[in-house]
Amino acid sequence: MSPRTANLAAVLRALRTGPLSRTQLAARCGVAKSAVPGLLAELARRGLIRPAGVLPGNGRPSRLVELDGEDAYALALGIEADRLSAVVTDLSGRVLAERAETVDVAAAGLQRGMDELAHLAHRVLPGPPVGVAISVPGLVDSAAAVLRFAPALRWRDAEIAGLMAARLNLPADAVAVDNEANLGALAESLTGAGELFYLSGGTAVGGGLVSGGAVLRGARGFAGEVGHIAVDPSGERCSCGRTGCLETKANLAAVLRAAAAPGDPLLDPALGVAGRVARLKDRVRYGDQRAVTAVHELGVALGVALSTVVDVLDPDVVVLGGYFAELGKWLVEPVRVELAAHAQPERHARVVASALGLEAPLRGAAHLAAERLFTDPTLAAGTEEALV
Repeated sequence: MSPRTANLAAVLRALRTGPLSRTQLAARCGVAKSAVPGLLAELARRGLIRPAGVLPGNGRPSRLVELDGEDAYALALGIEADRLSAVVTDLSGRVLAERAETVDVAAAGLQRGMDELAHLAHRVLPGPPVGVAISVPGLVDSAAAVLRFAPALRWRDAEIAGLMAARLNLPADAVAVDNEANLGALAESLTGAGELFYLSGGTAVGGGLVSGGAVLRGARGFAGEVGHIAVDPSGERCSCGRTGCLETKANLAAVLRAAAAPGDPLLDPALGVAGRVARLKDRVRYGDQRAVTAVHELGVALGVALSTVVDVLDPDVVVLGGYFAELGKWLVEPVRVELAAHAQPERHARVVASALGLEAPLRGAAHLAAERLFTDPTLAAGTEEALV
């Protein structure tokens, strides 16, 4: 990357925090004030910034600029066991279009599943995207952009980034792929949550850790697999081959089985994750004892597992994401009680439900997709002359 491209990227990144003046940009980006007008002019020609009024104060007014990028599309794609989803945002993260479809992804298989996802992407995209990021439930080698294993999908060593790039006619480096819990953690970190551990609930259970503003991945990129912490040595056998893993008690199917008898409409997979969780919430809200007990026991299991996480990782906050967030009103307190009982007393992690709910991974994916342009603003060609 040339020094000028690096300076363009620094200016564009600085504007993510809000409108700034030329003087402020020079100070924040470490570039000469005399160089800022030229950088702003190029970013404006590329359609990435626009005027934003003047900075209030005495003396000569300072003109402000802000992100534009309304025509710079970031595409987030989500793959779940029973659903495919797509969201398009602009550079500021504003959602421009979104769509989801119920699909039996495991039955469809890899190639047909990717075909369906590409068709969904084409339906929501207003134009060519500046970047694409795919959220998946499984072990992801993000550096190689390969999904190593996803039990819920029955996919192994799937080069889904390359497959999607070919279907969207994009260069291979335009598509990223990451674990849905990592992306959920990334989305939460953008709210200023600090050092956080994000616990994701769905067809599987996973986690993501953000420290210093970055997702920590481990030596092979598989960090955060808390679904396989043992919480019940005499419990059920897990898909990983061990017994009593958190996932055997906390994946959505297990909780629904605990909350309802066989044949109950609550167990109908045709409702999708959101539909079944909504019905479960209604039953807990209205005092259905079986549902209340199932959700309370879920909170206890989460708290036991998270006490180990808190002892080892020492986060400022634990965020309950995925379907756990939808049940946060009833889960947060039992999780807190178990943390107090099992974690070291010096640990004081707050426990909160994600405000983003089931959408957190897609919001994180959209941010990751936009990163490609924030790293290299020259990818935006621009069509008109403009001065700021």
